[in-house]
Amino acid sequence: MSGLFPRPRAVVAPGAVHVPEWLSPERQRELAAACREWARGPVPLRHTVLPGGGVMSVQTVCLGWHWQPYRYSLTADDVNGARVAEFPGWLADLGREALMEAYGDESPARTYAPDTALINFYDGAARMGMHQDKEERSGAPVVSLSIGDTCVFRFGNTENRGKPYTDVELASGDLFVFGGPSRFAFHGVPKVYPRTAGPATGMGRGRINLTLRETGLGTPDADWRQRRSREFPKSSR
Repeated sequence: MSGLFPRPRAVVAPGAVHVPEWLSPERQRELAAACREWARGPVPLRHTVLPGGGVMSVQTVCLGWHWQPYRYSLTADDVNGARVAEFPGWLADLGREALMEAYGDESPARTYAPDTALINFYDGAARMGMHQDKEERSGAPVVSLSIGDTCVFRFGNTENRGKPYTDVELASGDLFVFGGPSRFAFHGVPKVYPRTAGPATGMGRGRINLTLRETGLGTPDADWRQRRSREFPKSSR
């Protein structure tokens, strides 16, 4: 868990970069408020039911495209049949900033065009098993932002769910990007540390993990690029 001393950025694996405290407290509060708004719908925050009948312990809401195991769709047919909230342009801009921060001059930020976000809420008991993000047709990097309680993020290999893997503590405001050789690495969250988020994060309890991805499926509507949600408040990252 984060403490009194600065945590250094780290290359966890080729293409996988951890940048601690990338989001300012103000930006964390703004994102937490936006996530609360998205959680109300049109497709609300819910526990995803797996094909075998199991129920995920995390709660999820999507933007742009609706994710359900193991595909994307325009409508949330497994929930209420509605279209999910639009993926806002300011969030894509934030994703490009994240790639520049993680990869520097070698960043694919100029061509990065995320069109979906999966927003997962973890209470103190929620976990995420080891899995690959492979429903996307694009191999563009995944941008992951953490707000709220600290968690153990287990980042593994591309071959199986077992070792070798590296456990990384992700605290509120942390950025984690994985692309290139690590794009399809297995990863999961075996533990959340309850009540580790300070009030400055805007989270009374729990953890939000917001991941940005390129689906490679094209834009949901022809006029998608002309439709923008409310402007993101101007503030420091």
